[in-house]
Order: sequence, then C-alpha cells, then structure tokens
Amino acid sequence: MMVRPGAESLRPFPPDASGYAMRRPVRSILVLIPTLAALGLLTAAASDQDAVYRARFDAMMKAGGVVTHYDPMEVVPGARSAVPLRVATAAERSIRGDALDRATAYAGANNSRVLIVWRNGTVQREAYFGAADRTTQIVSKSLSKPLGAIAVGRAIALGRIKSLDQPVADFIPEWTSTPKAAILVRHLLDMRSGMLGQMTSPDPAHPINRAYLGPDHDRVLIHDYPLVDVPGTRFGYSNAVADMIALLIERATGMRYAEFIGREVLTPIGAPGGRIWVDRPGGLAHSGCCMTLPAESWLRLGVLLLDDGMAGRRRLLPRGYVTQMTTPTPQNPYYGLGVWVAGRYVKRRGFTGVDGPGPQVLHGAPYADRTLFLFDGNANQVVYISPATRMVIVRVGDAPPRQPTEWDNSVLPNLLIDGIVPRKGEQKPVPQPEPAA
Repeated sequence: MMVRPGAESLRPFPPDASGYAMRRPVRSILVLIPTLAALGLLTAAASDQDAVYRARFDAMMKAGGVVTHYDPMEVVPGARSAVPLRVATAAERSIRGDALDRATAYAGANNSRVLIVWRNGTVQREAYFGAADRTTQIVSKSLSKPLGAIAVGRAIALGRIKSLDQPVADFIPEWTSTPKAAILVRHLLDMRSGMLGQMTSPDPAHPINRAYLGPDHDRVLIHDYPLVDVPGTRFGYSNAVADMIALLIERATGMRYAEFIGREVLTPIGAPGGRIWVDRPGGLAHSGCCMTLPAESWLRLGVLLLDDGMAGRRRLLPRGYVTQMTTPTPQNPYYGLGVWVAGRYVKRRGFTGVDGPGPQVLHGAPYADRTLFLFDGNANQVVYISPATRMVIVRVGDAPPRQPTEWDNSVLPNLLIDGIVPRKGEQKPVPQPEPAA
C-alpha cells in the first residue's frame, strides 16, 4: 500500500497492538512502553492537525465561506531565464487599435490586474492595472484545473500514465475492490468521477470542508470523500476531485506536484514559476485551486494548447490530446477535460452544470468563434483560446463589480475577434451556434 509522507501518523492505532503485548508476556514491558509512546505521539499529532483545521475553517466561515489566505505555500519552479513574449511591431499588429483600447477599458473597469492579448506569435496588447506588472503573482483560482489536465497529458506523453482510460485505482490501490475502482483518469478531469460535487456546508465535520481545508486532505480524499453516483454517469464539478490530480501525478511520477509542473510543463514553454498551496509542509498540493503564477505563464499555457501541445519543436502533450481536452461529455456539453468549450449558445452557463445551482456566468452574445475554449476561474479570471483566429486572451484580477453591470464573458473575445484586420485570404470565424429550435 502506498502512503504519502506523513500519512502514517494519521492512520488509526493498530487494533491488535495491545493484544500483541498480552500474547507475549515476557516482552510485554518492552512492547508496551514504545506502544504507549507512539499512541501519545499519534494523539498529539491528531490534536495539532485538528487545531489547524478548525482555525482554517473558522477563518473561512468568518470571511463568508471564502478562503482569503493560502498557507503554507510551496515553490513551483519555472524557466530560469524567462524571456518576455515578443510585442508586435506596427506592421505585425493584426487587431485594430480601437478594439484593443475598448478591451483594455473593459478590463480596467472590471477590477482586472492584467490583460494580455496575443495573436499569431506576438503580443498585441499588454496592460497592467494598479501596482501589477509582468512579475506579479496572481492567485489563479480554478485556472489551476486545466493546468491539472495538462499535467496528466504530460505524464501520458512520458509513459507514466497509460491513457485517460486507465483506472485511478492503479495509482490509488486503496480503492481496489471498492466502487471507486470504476473511476478512470478522464473522470477526474471531466468531473464525472461520481464523487460528491461542489457544495457548501456550515458543518466542520462535513467532508466537503475537510477535503478543502484539512492538513490531512490527502487522507480525506482517499478514504473519506464520498462516492454518490456511478462513475461516468453524472457531471459534478468539484474542487476536491480536481485536487486528486496532484495525488495521481505524484504517485504516477514519484515527483512532487510542484516539481512536476515546473520541470515538465512551465520550464519547456519558457514560463515563469510561482507557488502552490499545500495542505501542510511537505504535504499534498491543491491542484484544483489557487496556484499563483504571473499572467504571462497562463498565456503561454494557452499558446501550448493552441499549438496542440507543441512547445516550439518539442512535443509536450500526446498528439490529439488537446482535441480530447476540448471534447465535451454528454453529461455537460460545455465542459471537456478541465476546460470550458463554446458549445451552443446559452445566455448563462453554470459551473455545476447547465441547470445546476451556484454562480451563472453571463454571456451577452454568442462567441464570435465557435471553436473557442477557455480556462475559467472564480473572480472571472479567464484564458480565452480562439483556434480559428489563433488568439489567446488573458484577463486576471479581482472579482468584477456587480454594479452597474455584471461581468459578461463574451465581451473581450468578441471585441477582439471583431477587431481583427484580416490579411489576404483570411476568413472570418464561424460564430457559436444558437440553441437548437
């Protein structure tokens, strides 16, 4: 059985330990003393971890159910000498200035910290707001989820994971011979694991809270997080399920999740590194939320997918993997592997499903490119990827104001796509289709 470092101390005390001492009376004193000492250490460790968890839980509830402080953090290495992306010359600029200005104004009016517009190999517009600059570490929220899908693709390319259809129990043997043995790698990425979906609870004992805030959240994810549906049959968006990607990558590769992301993903694409939230020093990373990276790193990840997993002449992801990422499931026609896809136009699209509870993101108009897909995180942090126009747009920052108008997910890409100055022979993209009659 594979156990993460430090997880041994969280397991229940062996039920036969005292019996072992009684069956061997000659050694009873020798066995009993270390056993009691170990029990004391176990109890103290469990007490310390519970205190850490309760402090985190109380802080979250005091903040209205939102985590505002991520601690501890672990370094995610990046390219040692990250060269800034090339800025378009006047001759290379392929988007009208007025469209870029309007997009910048929209981003600035909506609490953005960074807006970057890239097309056909060059940066068309780079805007920083307030004290932000190209080195500013941005809390990514759920932009981390597509990065998890990229990490899985990289592990497949390296031969550490056989395929998207490999059982997760091959890496989490604790699930063998349980209903969770039916969960496939792809189910962790397309949110069809069958495990409990995203929800809120004021109960500190609820697994949704312990899986998010516990300093032993690896143990909770493996042993306590409930299966509520048959794997592969229902869409259930979940931070906890996305956090299992870190566990999968670490067991498949033998590397820390932060090290794997840095060495195998960020460094080859020339992206600066950052930090990632871990449950405890040396513990499991939160792969589903809240890695910090400069905005440029998110843009480079978008370009990697635009180029079908190629970093220059080096293939990082299996051929066709991006097509798999951008193919939705029958259970949610707007979600692939960690990324959201255009699909048919709907005015509001929820994170928990087409008609599920929770926030509904406004789309005031159909996307101007029906092939568009995106990273989409809390606070309307977005990486738009438009294959038809070879454009990547990054907007990161704080949550936009709700008044006088709410954030509209279609504004930035449509402004910029409509602002393209077409070259000879260049076709206008086909827009997102309207709902079927």
